[in-house]
Amino acid sequence: MKPVSHATSLRRAPVQRRSAERLTRILDACADLLDEVGYDALSTRAVALRAGVPIGSVYRFFGNKRAMADALAERNLDRFTERVTERLRGTGGTGDGGWRTAMDAVLDEYLHMKRTAPGFALVDFGNQIPVGARHAKPNTRVADRLSRLLSGYIDRTPDEDLRRAFLVAVETADTLVHLAFRVSPEGDARIIEEARELLGAYLGRVLD
Repeated sequence: MKPVSHATSLRRAPVQRRSAERLTRILDACADLLDEVGYDALSTRAVALRAGVPIGSVYRFFGNKRAMADALAERNLDRFTERVTERLRGTGGTGDGGWRTAMDAVLDEYLHMKRTAPGFALVDFGNQIPVGARHAKPNTRVADRLSRLLSGYIDRTPDEDLRRAFLVAVETADTLVHLAFRVSPEGDARIIEEARELLGAYLGRVLD
């Protein structure tokens, strides 16, 4: 699995396998330390020490910890997309219920990452801590990615209307899931079910 497919925050993309594996170790160390010490106490030196690489290796890829966290957010989105794709593979074609199956896969995989992926609670896809450019819109990136990924599965053209519908759904899910995890460390089940019902009602009006 590639650590980052299109990491705009990278100073230099890895070319050799050894370099790619080193980048993976750096991002893994960054994720673990985010859970342990938080973003404010995170440092490139601590990441290098945890990853077992020279500090120069970190700076070869990243100018600062903000860029490193941004690359982690991009990797999270790549892995999320892979997980949703794998879940939907072989589940059937289009038609009635197609988008409902897709919605459940997207929400369930997001919840799974929220509960298990190191550093995800602080980085997410770029929404939590101030990563990336000031004008970056992480939920727009997520919605665009889902529009391309799911358009064939739900038999819809990935046009502006579909991207808008997914953006509304992503913004809604983002807000309600974060609320659920503020209420309970594992995500309040009742709020999550309310979110699922709300998303189903909205997407049903748009996609049915």
